[in-house]
Amino acid sequence: MPFDFRNDRDRVGDARRTNYHAGLSAEQAVERHYRDQGAILRETRWRGRCGEIDLILSEGDTVVFVEVKKSRTHAQAVQRVTPRQLARILQSAEDYLGSCPNGSLTDARLDVALVDAQGVIDIIPNASLAL
Repeated sequence: MPFDFRNDRDRVGDARRTNYHAGLSAEQAVERHYRDQGAILRETRWRGRCGEIDLILSEGDTVVFVEVKKSRTHAQAVQRVTPRQLARILQSAEDYLGSCPNGSLTDARLDVALVDAQGVIDIIPNASLAL
């Protein structure tokens, strides 16, 4: 049979699973990177009203929200960060801060962690101001 649709769906499913696991692996590597710098993990894949935040950590009194982007190169990864996505993450971060003792007065920042195909991590601190 010239067209085997079942095999096409299987390949799409395989690609999704591969991407999912690559994303998890990148998130774990970024988490280790922050922990090696002394940060404490608060949450992984935390979901607010407007979307998911990959990692939430504490650096002293500062809450750090981290969006992880994995691609072949850091340049390709940063291109996948859209203003709309950053806005959704910031709205979810506001939800999270609402549960903190100081609420919206809590020191916080949003970092974007870029992971390339070799596993090299590049952090853009305060990404909402930098991008």
